[in-house]
Amino acid sequence: MNSMFPALAVFLALGVAGCAVGPDYQRPAPPPGADAPAFKESGLWRPAASAPTGLQNQWWKAYGDPPLDALVAQADAANPTLAQAQAQYRQAQALLQGAQAAFYPTAGLGASAGRGRSITNGVSSLGNSHAWSLQASWEPDLWGGVRRGVEAAGASAQASAADLAAARLAVQAAVVNSYLQLRLLDQQKDLYASTLAGYEKALALTQAQQRAGVATRADVALAQNTLAAAQAQAVDVDLTRRQLEHALAVLLGQAPGAFSLPVAPLQAALPTIPPGLPAQLLERRPDIAAAERRVAAANAQIGVAQSAYFPNLTLSAGGGYQGAGFGPWFAAPGRVWALGAALAGQLFDGGARSARVQQAQAALDAAGASYRQTVLAGFQEVEDNLAALGELERERAAQDEAARAAHESLQILLAQYRAGAASYTAVITAQSLALAADRAVLQLQSRQFAASVALIKALGGGWDNGAQAATLSETEPVSFHDSNSR
Repeated sequence: MNSMFPALAVFLALGVAGCAVGPDYQRPAPPPGADAPAFKESGLWRPAASAPTGLQNQWWKAYGDPPLDALVAQADAANPTLAQAQAQYRQAQALLQGAQAAFYPTAGLGASAGRGRSITNGVSSLGNSHAWSLQASWEPDLWGGVRRGVEAAGASAQASAADLAAARLAVQAAVVNSYLQLRLLDQQKDLYASTLAGYEKALALTQAQQRAGVATRADVALAQNTLAAAQAQAVDVDLTRRQLEHALAVLLGQAPGAFSLPVAPLQAALPTIPPGLPAQLLERRPDIAAAERRVAAANAQIGVAQSAYFPNLTLSAGGGYQGAGFGPWFAAPGRVWALGAALAGQLFDGGARSARVQQAQAALDAAGASYRQTVLAGFQEVEDNLAALGELERERAAQDEAARAAHESLQILLAQYRAGAASYTAVITAQSLALAADRAVLQLQSRQFAASVALIKALGGGWDNGAQAATLSETEPVSFHDSNSR
């Protein structure tokens, strides 16, 4: 009868292996309004004939600037933040493999040899002893604690993969935005170059008129003041450009002193936003995917904590040889073996297990709240930038008209000043207004590009609803692999 005990224990283990304690995972409900068919602000947009059908993973190509494409590729290959996120993803995968190893039995091999002197009935003897053994043990997952642990590790690995995708998207957006802002500063440099040339001509004209007795010394001083103020503003533009160049160098994984980007005209154009963006696009945001996977991991940890209430069954087997020499290792008299099973459980722990279950449940509540907050923040980012793009478009149209009128006024006043029909104070005022209007146009253009990059980032990298590579669910395999990881 005793020989049947190990077999019965195995049968019992296999019979209950299908049960798992702890709640089964249910995807958390989104915040109210998150299931809206479209974003509130997306109604501001209208279709255009040249609008792209959608953006794929290489969303920055929608701006149509080949040098920008090369910079993003460099950042993907060398950015330290991405390297850190990739290492953390590999660490999460290794933790998953470690959790899966608990499904399998463990085995060990041992061998020993010795020589000793013994005395029996006053007779001394010298002899050798040799032994080897093979042991194996297995703890079946009776209550699903191991399965819940693997489930938690798998969800954590998927969250880490989404974190890597989020880090990559953030780096790409930073590169794109820094590059576009730098190119717009190059346009400001061109603006100041032409403006300073005009101011120098105006100063020369005023000095000539002073020599002719038409203008006063005050007019010359005013022209000199206007020129020097514009020169100071041009220096400030140079400083901002240098700082952006330094930021780009760091994003590319280079020291600022080893990187430079020559002045060049802006080739990029604002991508056209399609009308009626669906709110479901937020599902492709990697930070939302990561938050949802962390809810799944926290849910599985409740089962891990609850499994500690139940006893553990350990099955063991061992065999080997013990004898005085190497020769009869496999002979029957020297062979030894053992089979066994042990059932162990904790009767009292002072409430430690209950505290761990409560901690796991609280962690699940916190992860659910974090998920809902992440979704709400995503909606706010999209709505903010959709509204910004709509309002900036109207503001840009008005500012373009203001700049046109300022330049027209300046040309008229310059002609009148040369003819002696206008004061130089009026000319200086018109010059300042024209420069301010031109700068405002470029600043609005800068804000438009920044808002477009922020919108694409907020949508998870574009608006192609079919390319939802970052969306994860509990039904996907735990060996989720990020195709861009290196």
